[in-house]
Amino acid sequence: MLEQKYFDQIAEVMPFLKRSNSEIAREFRQAAYYARIPVGRDIFVEGDAVQAIALMLSGNVRVYKIGENGREITLYRFGLGESCILTANAILNQQTFPAIALVESEAEAIMIPSDTFRDWIRRYDEWRAFLFDLLSQRLASTMAIVDEVVFHRMDARIAALLLRRADQGTVIQITHQEIAAELGTSREVISRILEGFDAAGLIESARGQIEILDADELAARSEM
Repeated sequence: MLEQKYFDQIAEVMPFLKRSNSEIAREFRQAAYYARIPVGRDIFVEGDAVQAIALMLSGNVRVYKIGENGREITLYRFGLGESCILTANAILNQQTFPAIALVESEAEAIMIPSDTFRDWIRRYDEWRAFLFDLLSQRLASTMAIVDEVVFHRMDARIAALLLRRADQGTVIQITHQEIAAELGTSREVISRILEGFDAAGLIESARGQIEILDADELAARSEM
């Protein structure tokens, strides 16, 4: 049975569980279990059978694909109160996981066994609503990725990424390879564009970090 403190935490982001007299709340306490997942751990790799779905209490998970050429591209991330739509899809269709899910910061999660997840989808409106909301969020983020890849220049995508990562300060701890993996291109392309940003006085790049010097011009470039 799930400890009360963990049930209370997940109920904050899934309010329908707060109705203590509801059948799904009682079943949730019985079926769910707590898991702590260390940073750097692959929750799933491509081809894995999916035995449970994670509802996040803390931490961050990156879901990405690796192409035949060895390049990576990030599909989405999920954190507090969120879950993975590819996991849900694999469970519902009884298929293997089609990507890689990597823990980027130590995660705490409430795990729901696959059989239970399918059963609740069939029996409970609240659980179906949760799944549809998750699907809607991920569809929107996937469309944004398609828009970026197809319609935006790589220098604009890099500028936008740097600005997103700079929300906690002007110095970003990130390597050229990590940017390449995020955006689905090669390290050489990233290095060439960052050298141009450096020469233009927009950033100062050092080993493993980038300092933003001109956020306004980066913002302008991100919209090109």
